[in-house]
Amino acid sequence: MGTATGVGNLLVLAILIATAVADSAAVHIVYTEQPHGEEPEAFHIRTLSAVLGSEEAAKDALLYSYKSAASGFSAKLTPSQVAQLSKQPGVLQIVPSRRLQLHGGPNMDE
Repeated sequence: MGTATGVGNLLVLAILIATAVADSAAVHIVYTEQPHGEEPEAFHIRTLSAVLGSEEAAKDALLYSYKSAASGFSAKLTPSQVAQLSKQPGVLQIVPSRRLQLHGGPNMDE
């Protein structure tokens, strides 16, 4: 294999990896308006379906529906899905889910 061919193959591989990473789904929290006259989970699935293409895909992506203190849901979404979903009626904000660690040991009173 020549040097030019090897470099070309590496370039193609790098592009494929970059595309896969850019399209990888991550968990996001989607804050929505409080639905009127519709169950929150039904509203969340309908909103997701508009972007994901089907109710089945929406149910698969939906991880949790928030109904009490806030209105919204968590779902596994790609960056392009986040962009499309942010334009849907009733969607207020979308943020990546983050895991936070509390500081402190077994004797937090000390």
